[in-house]
Formats: sequence, C-alpha cells, structure tokens
Amino acid sequence: MGFTKEECLNYVQENDVRFIRMQFTDIFGQMKNIAITHNQLAQALEEGVLFDGSAIKGFAGVEASDMLLLPDPSTFVLIPWRPQQGKVARIICDVKNHDGSQFEGDPRYILKRTLQKAHDLGYVFQVGPECEFFLFHTDDEGQPTTTTHDAAGYCDLAPIDQGENTRREICLVLEEMGFEIETSHHESAAGQHEIDFKYTDALTAADHIMTFKYVVKIVSQRNGLHATFMPKPLHGVNGSGMHINMSLAKEGKNVFIHPENPGELSETAKQFIAGLLKHIKGITAVANPLVNSYKRLTPGYEAPVHIAWSPMNRSPLLRVPSPRGAGTRLELRSPDPSCNPYLTLALLLEAGLDGLQREMKVPEPINENIYNLTPEQEKALNLERLPSNLLLALEEMEKDPLIQATLGRHIFAKYIAAKAREWKAYDEMVHQWEIDSYLKIY
Repeated sequence: MGFTKEECLNYVQENDVRFIRMQFTDIFGQMKNIAITHNQLAQALEEGVLFDGSAIKGFAGVEASDMLLLPDPSTFVLIPWRPQQGKVARIICDVKNHDGSQFEGDPRYILKRTLQKAHDLGYVFQVGPECEFFLFHTDDEGQPTTTTHDAAGYCDLAPIDQGENTRREICLVLEEMGFEIETSHHESAAGQHEIDFKYTDALTAADHIMTFKYVVKIVSQRNGLHATFMPKPLHGVNGSGMHINMSLAKEGKNVFIHPENPGELSETAKQFIAGLLKHIKGITAVANPLVNSYKRLTPGYEAPVHIAWSPMNRSPLLRVPSPRGAGTRLELRSPDPSCNPYLTLALLLEAGLDGLQREMKVPEPINENIYNLTPEQEKALNLERLPSNLLLALEEMEKDPLIQATLGRHIFAKYIAAKAREWKAYDEMVHQWEIDSYLKIY
C-alpha cells in the first residue's frame, strides 16, 4: 500500500499484472469500476480514463456525460483471488470532469475536502468502523435467500457457527490487501457476523469500508453463500449496523482526552459530541439511507432510537467506550453498512467541527438503560428520537444547512430526489403484511 505512480508501473511490470480495475463509488455508495490492461496504466495515471458519467446514477446528464477517472496510486493493491498468472490489481479513483476540473458529485472528493478543512484547523480525523453483515444460503439458481446457514449467537464458535470458515477466509484476504484486522466474531442473530479493522485516517477508513464490502461479497459467493449488508433482512432479530468509532488528533495527540475532567473527556470532545447530536437527525438520511434502514432503528433490537449520549452505557446513540487515555474515542451507533462511507464520514466530521467552532454545550449524559424508559421518563428527560422512516429523515436533511454545505448542491439535490422516489415507490406498494392482515376481513 502507499505506491507512487512510478512504483505502480514498476510493480505491474515486475509482477505480471495484466489487468487493473479502476474503482470508484457513486453517490449512493455503490462501487463501480472500469478495467484497463497493464499497457494503458501509464497513460491512465497521467491523464485519467474517460467514461460515460450519464450512465452512473446521480452523476451527470447526457449533455455533459464525458468524465474522467483519475487513479490514486496510493490505493494500488493486488486482488488476491484472481489468477496468479496475469494478475489483477485495483486502484481507487477520483472522479473529474472531462477537462480535468473537480467533479462536485464525487463522494471521495467531498470527504477529502472536509478532511482538508479539519487539517487547516490542525486536526486529523481518525475512524474505526465495526461492520456487520449476514450470510445466507443461495437457491438452486444461485439467487440469494433469507435462509441462514447457522443457529449461532453472539461469539459462538463452530460447529454452531457454520460461517466461521468463510469469515476466516474474508479476514485472510483482507490482510493480503493491506488491512489490519483487529477482531472478528459471530454476532447476535443467526447468520450474522462482524469484522472490525484497525483505526486509521478517515479517507483510508472509507476506502477500506468499500473494499471490505466488495471482499465480503466475493469470498462469500466463492463459498456458495450470499453476503448482505442490508440493515434488516429478517424480522424479529437484530439488524446489521456499522458503528463508527472516531477521534480527533492534533500534533499527534488525542484531543478528546483530559484526565482531570469528569469522565476524562476534554471540552473539545464534549463540543464535538454536541455538534453530532445537533445535526444527527439530518445526517441520518445519509447514514441510514434505505427504507429498510429504519426497520433496524426500532426499540428492542439493540439499535439506538433516542438522541442521547453516555460516557459509559451502551444503550444511547453515542457512547464513549472504555478505556480512556490515548485511545479515547466516540462511538456512534446509528449508521448502517448500506451507507456511503465517504459522505457519512464527511458529515460526521463537519457536524463535530461545527460543535467546536460554535462552542456548543453538550446535554447531560443519560447513564441509565434508555431501552427501559417509560414514555413519561422519556418526556421528563426531554429526549428526542431519530427519524423513524426515510421520509422524515429526508425532511430533516433538507432543513439542515450544514448538510447542504457539506455535500454541495449537486449531491444534495440528486440524493434527496432519488431517495424521495425510493420512499414513494415503497409507500405506494401493497405489501404482503397488508394482504395477510386485511384481505379476508374487509
């Protein structure tokens, strides 16, 4: 990892790399790619690769469809499962307009721009994601089902955890691609798994999340399984989240820690928390982007519902995990793995910085189990809730000027329009629950 242009070219020549996948991400968090041969790499590194932006949802219209993929050589890595003779590599690309100017709809650029803002203030934003997913059987035609391959629970092992071998293979492949895997285990629901990778700078973390989802799906498919990052594929069990651990460093030191303060949290950390809580309703439309996302954000399934924080307990939206010291971090528990990580991290950082710049006051922490609060207690504590569906989240997003400023007019408008259509299609659909509940009675 961390190649220069020259190192990329030398590596390709010396290691029989014949194909390079030029990967990029659309505004909805879907990975795309164009493959080139090794003979085209030198030109691609200098001039980019032309593609039809009008064919990518949310990018450009046909009247301005010519766009460029400009490779970031530091992301060059071999794809381990491809043939070892005539190897295949990938490079993550930035998206440019045809004249080489910056395309405002590139999610990776949005994060890079926000990180530069933090850098100008002296901060480095560091992130560690916890990604959950389900493994399901496929049918005789190779299509995914919702039949789980085991009956295991949290931290169970083989033979109850029948996904252990696939999970291990995923970890090994990721390590070959430069990841540092910290832990992996079976999660609470049958067929549900979690893999956590090491804390790093936010851009690398976002690149890693996209690569992670790609690897999980490919390795699972090679093992006859379907991996899904759908937030809530099964009724009655926990959904899949992507908790985001984050901290700020300045001059190499974690600025969230202050050993002499209550809870050992600095004023910087508290202001950052205040900014996150202030803007989280609108951010939810991006961090939880699907109609299905809100089936996870319901009481009873270990997902957050209330907008609150705590320096200790696990039930609020945002907590401060132990231990303190150099590893002090904030853990946001609402995002799910279907989100676009570039846009989500950009919004979280901007919200936190807004808290710092406006010196926001953090509300009192909630240190009791929020899941057990009565409506009366909830009202007495003046607790607000996250949006309960995609439509409400979009309405909150439209009301928050920080979100539009962060995403830019292009992504903001395209995203809201597409997600509004998604909600409308869902809202107009007659669902099986309605048939089962009403057809025989009315």
